[in-house]
Amino acid sequence: MSTSNTPADSGSWTAGRYEAIDLPAYLARTGYAGPLRPTPDVLAALVERHMAAIPFEALDVMLGRGIDLSPASIDRKLLGGQRGGYCFEHASLLRRALVAIGFPVERLLARVRVREPQDGSAPPATHASLKVEADGRFWLADVGFGGFIPNMPLAWEMGTAQKTRFGVFRLRETADGWQVETQDGDDWMPLYEILGFHWQNVDFDVANHYVAHHPSSHFRSTLIAARTEVETRYTLAANKLTVHRSNGTRETRVLDADGIEDALGSVFGLPVEPEWRPLVERAARPD
Repeated sequence: MSTSNTPADSGSWTAGRYEAIDLPAYLARTGYAGPLRPTPDVLAALVERHMAAIPFEALDVMLGRGIDLSPASIDRKLLGGQRGGYCFEHASLLRRALVAIGFPVERLLARVRVREPQDGSAPPATHASLKVEADGRFWLADVGFGGFIPNMPLAWEMGTAQKTRFGVFRLRETADGWQVETQDGDDWMPLYEILGFHWQNVDFDVANHYVAHHPSSHFRSTLIAARTEVETRYTLAANKLTVHRSNGTRETRVLDADGIEDALGSVFGLPVEPEWRPLVERAARPD
């Protein structure tokens, strides 16, 4: 990752080729109908609409289908197929839309630190997000971290507490890069640590393979979905559906198999497939 204050080279991630996107299809999928200029307001609106329209989910990992990161495959799934995806898919889709509009964008790879001991061994780098330049400032844009991240970009400012609808966040420098944290009472809880490297396509392919296939990947064993509307966040973890509102209220319901299947369709907008039923039934009976 570029460590200077110069805009990132948006084409440097594509091995010398421009990875196109059907921008009208993306705008229709997200429901965004505003201006198409590389400004902070447009970036914020796109992040908000993306997270409201396209859910976070990893059902294909549980089904053993793997995740194909080619742009054509991602677009068939998330745009044409009305599916969601996980971080690598979301980051690719948003990045290509932003580049088409004219934003300089840089891909980021990070170690997930949620619930990880800070003094233990380093977890693998398994999360993708974006650093975006708009009007001479840099922003962290992340639409693929499920129910943990706000539905707005964070200013790339170290140590600044940034209030959002879904909590207070900050970035701070570490020995290896930059850590994203959220306020938890009087403390700060780490979410993920962005690593300061100039990443290549192969690095994301390897990280994606690990997340999709390694036995320790929680996406292989836990049914997870998330979607964030402007003021309301919906999160499904196994058989628990949590509704978190920006006013601080939170409700959690335990669902049976039919309830999980209904939530996948009605709450997360997914086209439920018959092949999902065994996963749904297992999720309804967590150990």
